[in-house]
Amino acid sequence: MILSRKSLDRRTFLRGMGATISLPLLDAMVPAATASTLTAANPVRRLGYVFIPMGSDITRWTPRSKDDLNQLSPILEPLAGVKEQLTVLSNLELQPAYPGTHATSNAAFLSAARAKRTESSDYFLGVTADQIAAKQIGQGTQLPSLELAMDLMETVGQCDNGYACVYQNNLSWSSPTTPLPAEAHPRLVFESLFGEGGTHRERINSLKRRASLLDAVRDDLASLKRTLGAGDRAKMDEYLEAVRDVERRIQLAESTAKDAPRDMERPVGVPAEYAEHARLMFDLQLLAFRGDITRVSTFQLARETSNRTYPETGVTDPHHPLSHHGNDPEKIERMSRINRYHVSLFAEFLEKLRDTPEGEGNLLDHSLILYGSGMGNPNLHDHTNLPVLVAGGAAGGMKGNRHLRYDEPTPLANLHLSLLDKVGVDLEKFGDSTGPIEALFL
Repeated sequence: MILSRKSLDRRTFLRGMGATISLPLLDAMVPAATASTLTAANPVRRLGYVFIPMGSDITRWTPRSKDDLNQLSPILEPLAGVKEQLTVLSNLELQPAYPGTHATSNAAFLSAARAKRTESSDYFLGVTADQIAAKQIGQGTQLPSLELAMDLMETVGQCDNGYACVYQNNLSWSSPTTPLPAEAHPRLVFESLFGEGGTHRERINSLKRRASLLDAVRDDLASLKRTLGAGDRAKMDEYLEAVRDVERRIQLAESTAKDAPRDMERPVGVPAEYAEHARLMFDLQLLAFRGDITRVSTFQLARETSNRTYPETGVTDPHHPLSHHGNDPEKIERMSRINRYHVSLFAEFLEKLRDTPEGEGNLLDHSLILYGSGMGNPNLHDHTNLPVLVAGGAAGGMKGNRHLRYDEPTPLANLHLSLLDKVGVDLEKFGDSTGPIEALFL
């Protein structure tokens, strides 16, 4: 059999003054005779992690059935539309996070390592799962990994019971002594995905020369479109409109920033409403996956000890004090509304991944997304029976609509080991793992 060569390289970019836009997977990038080998049979591997702080009301989190998700719990109800690509895992634990602090909850979540107790700069942790994956599957992309957050991470020194703030501020570590700061400003993330780089002043000058990123690549886009079929042109138009929509929303947030009330946890120039800010950050991850700009991402939906309030939920209490509920049923119920709110925003992200076609499936089929916390019951600062779930992965054989409940506490590191294996990282052990979770995949 003679196979025709690709007519368009997968790493094709649109270029213009101060801008570079990678492209989604197009038919023109895949020889017709081998198209299926780049889709369902051999999907692009993507791995995402979404962290929630301060655990959850586990009674309202845990699915009713021991086996499936046909009766979703109150906190997980927003995920009903994607439950067929969802697995909830109960009774996972994070032993390396003890003696039980907010700092170690954050630090151990992706490292499964015990943080060195220090208030100085001699901190020491471990390489996190996302960075292990990035070294394996991120070297062929523009960004090996993408680290995002919702809150400013400017606190330094001692933050929690003798632990340096660096443990609480950073999910990702590329070495035991190298934390990777997360970005909370949508504009800066957007420019890292689509800008040409350069100094901050060069990027500002580039922005002033164009009303929109797409203006800068108009000529290159027109030239490319003349070589594409109708289907690929439609894909390009839809993708670029998604890029333009995100850019518009960032511009709107920046234009209204001067009138927004000052929030000590929120960067200047981001949307005043938490939900719109979170949706922008999720949409930036979607664009990064869709354009194959990165295949690994981490996202802190809020930082540990966050005093952020969520009035849109009807709860005016700050999150952190509310998590120390003292077993007061009314406080637990209010905390659960915050837990559900975070899940609802994550559910929107999953639905967008599912609704974005790619090859023979969609982006959710070709991604594995871990959502959860390093803390179980925040009132006790424990790290057992963690709220954890995994979404996506259908193209890689992950079963959906399932609740895996362990009789005995099982290391969260076992789940990390399984997800790393699925994206091609062969490890015998990760952190305190005792073996992969075989039941997670077909």
